[in-house]
Amino acid sequence: MEARSWAPSKQLCPPGSMLLAFASLLGCLLTSSQAKVYSRCELAKVLQDFGLEGYRGSTLADWVCLAYFTSGFNTAAVDHEADGSTNNGIFQINSRKWCKNLNPEVPNLCQTYCSDLLNPNLKNTVICAMKITQQPQGLASWEAWRRHCQGKDLSDWVDGCDL
Repeated sequence: MEARSWAPSKQLCPPGSMLLAFASLLGCLLTSSQAKVYSRCELAKVLQDFGLEGYRGSTLADWVCLAYFTSGFNTAAVDHEADGSTNNGIFQINSRKWCKNLNPEVPNLCQTYCSDLLNPNLKNTVICAMKITQQPQGLASWEAWRRHCQGKDLSDWVDGCDL
C-alpha cells in the first residue's frame, strides 16, 4: 500500500476554477469597455435621431434631464435594489417589470435582456423607454424625473446643442 502525503497538491485551484475566474474578469472588462458616458449635447442629438422629441408630449430636454438624474449619462449604470431587482442603463430601467434578468418570473414587458439596456448605441434602451412612457404615468414613471425635471424649465438641458 502506498503512503499518502498530506502535503498540499501542486495544483492550488480546482480544475476549471481558473477558467471561471478568467471568464468573469473578461466579462467585466468587456462590459466596461462598451460603457459610454455621453455628453449632454451628444445624448440630446442621439435621442433626437431616435425620435424622442415630442414623443407622447415629451421634449428632448425631459429625456436629457431624466438621463442625467438617473445615471449621469452613463450607459453602463446598474443599481441593485433591496428586492434583488436591478435598474439598468442610462434611464435605469428596472428588471422587476421591464427586462429579463436572472429571474424567469418577471414580466419582461420590453422583451429584452437587462444587459441589452447597457449598450451604448441606446436602441434597445430607447425602445423600452418608449414602452414605459406609453403607461398612464408617462415620464412620471421615473421618480427621478418627477423629483428633478417635472414642471421645471428644462431649456438649459439642450441649450447650445447643435440639434
